[in-house]
Amino acid sequence: MTETRTAYDLVAEDYAALLRDDLAQSEYDRAMLGVFAEQVARAGGGLVGDLGCGPGRITGHLAALGMDVVGIDLSPRMVDVARREHPALRFEVASMAALPFADGELAGALAWYSVIHTPEERQPELYSEFARVVRPGGALLLAFQAGQDIVHLTHAYGHDIDLRTRRQDPAAVLRRLDDAGFELLAEFVTQPVPPQKSPQGYVLARRRS
Repeated sequence: MTETRTAYDLVAEDYAALLRDDLAQSEYDRAMLGVFAEQVARAGGGLVGDLGCGPGRITGHLAALGMDVVGIDLSPRMVDVARREHPALRFEVASMAALPFADGELAGALAWYSVIHTPEERQPELYSEFARVVRPGGALLLAFQAGQDIVHLTHAYGHDIDLRTRRQDPAAVLRRLDDAGFELLAEFVTQPVPPQKSPQGYVLARRRS
């Protein structure tokens, strides 16, 4: 966690600037976020957690779709940027492994390219924490780079950093979801579009009753 927090604190401003308009270029991202919002609304609505929210760009998009959403991130600097860019929304500094929510408090949760920094051996506890905070029938949406390798970043977003990102095996993601108490609703993988270097995976699941 220290490695991840340090890297994202360093790059927060440039990361936010680079990705600010990224959603406008990705119809797949917008489509999955829209389906997620509809799933939450259909199940009665309620508070949604954007877990690993970064500078809040997805949090803001979900709010624009009419969702009651709170952003959580490990990086205090990312949270500072998110609060500045989305002053009407709520953001908190916290780890995804110890979320600041009561059992079953969330109607849905989103982990948008945020599970990729957790080591393989700690992934199950991360999914268990998602299951703890999402109520039965609630939706969970994951997005990640698909694959099986670890990428060590030493320079990104204009800065020298030390950060490891772990591409996710979609089959392993589905097993972890099932073990944690989620049932699959949808999954798909898109081929990389430059500057992407790997396929992109999306998984939508529902907390079992």
